[in-house]
Amino acid sequence: MINLIKEDIACVFERDPAAQTIWEVVFVYPGFHAVLLHRVCHRLWVKGFKFSANFIAHISRWLTGIEIHPGAVIGRRFFIDHGMGVVIGETTIIGDDCTLYHGVTLGGTSWNKGKRHPTLKNGVVVGAGAKILGPIEIGKNARVGSNSVVLKAVPDDATVVGIPGRVVGAKDSQHTERKKIADKMGFDAYGTTVDSPDPVAYAINHMLDHIQLLDKQVNDMKEAMREAGMKCQQGEIPDLDNCELDK
Repeated sequence: MINLIKEDIACVFERDPAAQTIWEVVFVYPGFHAVLLHRVCHRLWVKGFKFSANFIAHISRWLTGIEIHPGAVIGRRFFIDHGMGVVIGETTIIGDDCTLYHGVTLGGTSWNKGKRHPTLKNGVVVGAGAKILGPIEIGKNARVGSNSVVLKAVPDDATVVGIPGRVVGAKDSQHTERKKIADKMGFDAYGTTVDSPDPVAYAINHMLDHIQLLDKQVNDMKEAMREAGMKCQQGEIPDLDNCELDK
């Protein structure tokens, strides 16, 4: 338990540049207080002292503004920054080195007993105001953008934004071909989609897909005409490598 507390204090300095001293963290950081009290509550919960666990959790919520059910399983070096309005449900499982910001809800979508809250793998960061609902899994080192509402599982190392939450900047089956065409045109279709779902980049990505499909169809038609003994009139098509886009 002492080692857990030491790690919880140390992780504050790693993730909050505003932290000045150990005494400051111990006495005025509500996120640290909430995690510390939860570790006590969870031990009582596991041992069967459920009323005592719930009572301490109630006091913790009153003192910190952070509600963590005693049944939630929380890993090492868990950090809640600011913390006001955070809600963590009973069957939530949180791995090591996770970070939550204020207003985050790890909630359920069912009144049935059993696993009904999210599982966060190691290294997950959840932005302010985000809602992760249901017995879904958020992959290792995933990022959930502020105010997102996540209802489906998230793969490892992904970034999720929006309502409903969707993965942005992910590599799909069209990624390689898009990148080839985008590089020739001098356009980075992915630069703006790493952190946010830019509608312009989204539209251009689909234009690149369309261009790739048209190129393939034209080449197939030319090949079919040659095989049929027909001559294909070749027009001059500018090489994208030599094109200069207007600045």
